[in-house]
Amino acid sequence: MIQLTLYTRAECPLCHEMRAVVERVARDVPLALELVDVAAAYGDEVPVLAINGRKAFTARVDPAALRACLARERS
Repeated sequence: MIQLTLYTRAECPLCHEMRAVVERVARDVPLALELVDVAAAYGDEVPVLAINGRKAFTARVDPAALRACLARERS
C-alpha cells in the first residue's frame, strides 16, 4: 500500500483542498493517509503531500496528477 503524508495546518484553505483531492482519489486507489500538523516545519509551504516519504506536491494537486504519481509508485 502506498503511504501518503499530508503536512498541513489548521485554518489553511489549500490544505483542506488538497486533503479533499487525496480523499477522492483514495476511493479508487488503495493508500494510507497520515495527516501531520507541521506549520513550523514547512512554514508557508503547506500543504505538502509526501508519497512514500518523498515530497511530491506543494500547494495544490489535481486528481489526474495524483493518480499518475500513484501509478508510478505502484510500478
